Amino acid sequence: MRLLALVMIAALAACASDGGAEAPTDPRLAAARGTALPPPAETGAGRAAPPEGQAPGGFDFGQWRGADPAVYAPALQTQVRTRYAGQSAAQIRTDLEANGFACNDEGRLDCRIEIMERQCAHDWYVVVEPGREPVAGFDLMCLGAR
Repeated sequence: MRLLALVMIAALAACASDGGAEAPTDPRLAAARGTALPPPAETGAGRAAPPEGQAPGGFDFGQWRGADPAVYAPALQTQVRTRYAGQSAAQIRTDLEANGFACNDEGRLDCRIEIMERQCAHDWYVVVEPGREPVAGFDLMCLGAR
């Protein structure tokens, strides 16, 4: 039993020490502390939150800050379908971009506004597929407990 205790103490002591490791001899592995460049800025960083109410381009975002997503998202869907009824994807894209959405068109039109505010991610989206009505939605995801 004493032998087992001595072996465990020796093992713990070996783990606590650096094990006699030497500094790396390869100069590429040596740490040059404090000389790294800062990370690049995130793409899309600094996107402003849409206004509450009507945007300069005429899109009505309503009172989104205090809205329940289960109520707000269907209202957004109705507004989008009414506003863009009978319009082409190009016309819809032009209007959404005038209202702060970032769009891409790779087989379908996908426009979004994504922001972080008070540890919550807000995501407005409009998707237009050929031959179908636009689909719009709003997602809210907060970090931590409220």
